[in-house]
Formats: sequence, structure tokens, C-alpha cells
Amino acid sequence: MSSVPAMPAVPAVIAHRGASAAAPENTVEAFELAVELGAEGIELDVRRTADGHLVVHHDALLPGGSAIVSLRRDELPPHVPDLDVALRACEGAWVNLEIKNHPSEPDFDPDRGLSVAVLDLLSTLPDEPTRWLISSFDPDTVDAVRVVGSSVRTALLVRRLTPAVIAAAVAGGHHAVHPWVDLLDHDAVAAAHDAGLAVNTWTCNDEDRMRELIGYGVDGVCTDVPDVARRLFVRP
Repeated sequence: MSSVPAMPAVPAVIAHRGASAAAPENTVEAFELAVELGAEGIELDVRRTADGHLVVHHDALLPGGSAIVSLRRDELPPHVPDLDVALRACEGAWVNLEIKNHPSEPDFDPDRGLSVAVLDLLSTLPDEPTRWLISSFDPDTVDAVRVVGSSVRTALLVRRLTPAVIAAAVAGGHHAVHPWVDLLDHDAVAAAHDAGLAVNTWTCNDEDRMRELIGYGVDGVCTDVPDVARRLFVRP
């Protein structure tokens, strides 16, 4: 497992679905704006269409109720970007690709083939593997990245950061854990760091809570307002 670099003086700013408070989420506009606002990382959501295209969209269903997995790429609204287009729009930042793969959703892939498809796409790009961080709420999805021996970093996405989660992340060879900010405390962050894991928390838009997170020593904060976080997280 890769070791965690020295803890930053302040967390990295990770734009949640791009600069999603100022632009439509998970769009080229939101990603480009996040870079302009100084985000060091950008989080986005990956799904697959009926004809196998990787696209960026949070929900499994479009507003009209159609499942993305049931539609061809050319049937999607124009604001839904292909993954490769989205990644180009994030140029200047590293990218957290959250792979959406939940058993309750229509596009659930029990074979976790979406992980391999994402890795295949990333392998065609000139960027270093360290620019990418793959996460998912489904542990098997991120484990699949490790199974194929990829050098792309991975993270377990969870609500609460528990000793069991930390143990699973270490056993799986993952780089980081991504807990929900509302259930995060200093002791949990310290325990993860002691285990050699980075901690990136989601989603925080409150300035007072951001200041608390600096004290916790988290490595990254996923936020809809990267401009606010950038102002608070001042490098020494």
C-alpha cells in the first residue's frame, strides 16, 4: 500500500461535481470553473450508457425518469459529458472519479466491469496515474481496480469512518478513505492517518466546519463552493 505524504498544513480543495454551487453540476462548465477558482482536485460521477459509453452524471435516472443505462449516448441531453471530455475540462487539477455502482440502481454491475472500463480509458490518456483517484460506495468496485494491478489510487467512500472501514481500506491496499463530514471527528481522522491512509471528506460548504476540518488534519475537503474553501485554506 502506498504511504501517505506528510500531512498538508491545510486540506486540498476538491470541487464536488465541479463548482456545483455556481454552475450546473457534473458539466464541462462546472469543471472548468472549478479549475479557475483554484480547486486542486475535482470530484465527478461515472456511469455507463446502453451502448457502452462512459459518461458523467450523478443520478442513475435522468429528470424524466429514463435510466442512463437504458439509453444510447446520442439519446442523452447535451449537457451530460463523456468521461474523456470531462477529464479534459479538469485540466490543471487531479480528479476523483466516483464510480456509481449500487445494487439498488438499474445500472448495477455485479461483475464490476465498469472499473475495468474506466481504467482502460485512463490508460489511453497521457497523464500520470497519480492524477486519478477512483472511489465508490461499493467496496468491490474499488477492489476491482486493485485486483487488476493498476497504479491508479483508490479510496473507500463511506458514511462513517470506523475501525472496520480503516481495516478494510488497509487490507484492500487503498490510498484513502472518504467519510461523510457530518459523522467525522478528530479521533477517526487520526486513526486513519496512523494506518497510513489519507482522509478526504464530503461534502462541506460551511465555513465554520471547514475551519474545524483544518484542525482535524484532513487531507482534502470536497465542497460545492471551492472558492470559499480556497479562501480559507491558505497555504503558509
